[in-house]
Amino acid sequence: MVGAEAARSGQSRDPECVIALDVGGTGMKGAVVDRSVKPVATLHLPTPRADGPEAVVDAIAGALLALTDMATERGATVRHAGVVVPGIVDEDLQKAVWSANIGWRDLPLGAILAARTGLRVTLGHDVRAGGVGECVLGAARGAQNVLFVAVGTGIAAALVCDGRPVRSGGFAGELGHVVVRAGTACACGGTGCLETVASASAIATAYGARTGRSVAGAADVAALVETGDRAARAVWSSATEGLAEALAAVTTLVAPELIVVGGGLAEADRLLLDPVRDGLTARLTFQRVPLLVRAELGDRAGCLGAGLMAWQAAGHRIPITLTGASSS
Repeated sequence: MVGAEAARSGQSRDPECVIALDVGGTGMKGAVVDRSVKPVATLHLPTPRADGPEAVVDAIAGALLALTDMATERGATVRHAGVVVPGIVDEDLQKAVWSANIGWRDLPLGAILAARTGLRVTLGHDVRAGGVGECVLGAARGAQNVLFVAVGTGIAAALVCDGRPVRSGGFAGELGHVVVRAGTACACGGTGCLETVASASAIATAYGARTGRSVAGAADVAALVETGDRAARAVWSSATEGLAEALAAVTTLVAPELIVVGGGLAEADRLLLDPVRDGLTARLTFQRVPLLVRAELGDRAGCLGAGLMAWQAAGHRIPITLTGASSS
């Protein structure tokens, strides 16, 4: 398979499977998923976003066909495919409404992929899928009211209320654009958005601006915090305070019982979670104080969530209701 890094583990005893594909700005993670939502074959490919939106669509279709071949090699019948992408996604209309990273707008991606591959395809949002993955398989198992927050280069969230993901036409969950600080311009066109304070890229940029020394990323700043670097501590404190501010607003509005923090910044573990938890608790008065924990599924959350979405579309019951259309 040219250009692919494929890993295969085990054999599925179930002759039926689904295909799951998580499309990111830099890479795609795919899997052939059995009924227990266990990947029996995996696929990793780059996302050719530099070549334009049409090239990305071609790459997604190619990945789905490659995964279909991997399923066929195992004697498994593909029941459905779940594809999750970043940006604004309208699951009801099966449209990729907008993505700054990839560049598409109002694209009927579910129908296009179904036509190109011959598969039944359901389109979803990457962070919402990750949130569902954590609710069914990860840190939020059994919870009905959950906020899943992905903190990486950007910041996004997924909200599950009474066991149902909140979509609002694809616009729900833009936590990164809650205003927490005056003054800093955001790529969205606003100022003071959480992403300008607490995203991994913002943390690295702020440290460089404060010290004149560049760092490779937020992980470097976290390491400096632990050595006692005063500038790193100031930047880190600003980021965790911003996160606490935004989470307090969400808690007041929708009262999650559990907040699950994932994404690259969650690798800092207690260095991130402890001050955010303290800052959140200090801001709450009458509200229910949510439990704040680290995500369990890591970078597999979106792909596993896509698998859950595909199995539900195929008629397999899961603990969370994922309403939405499918293309055939």
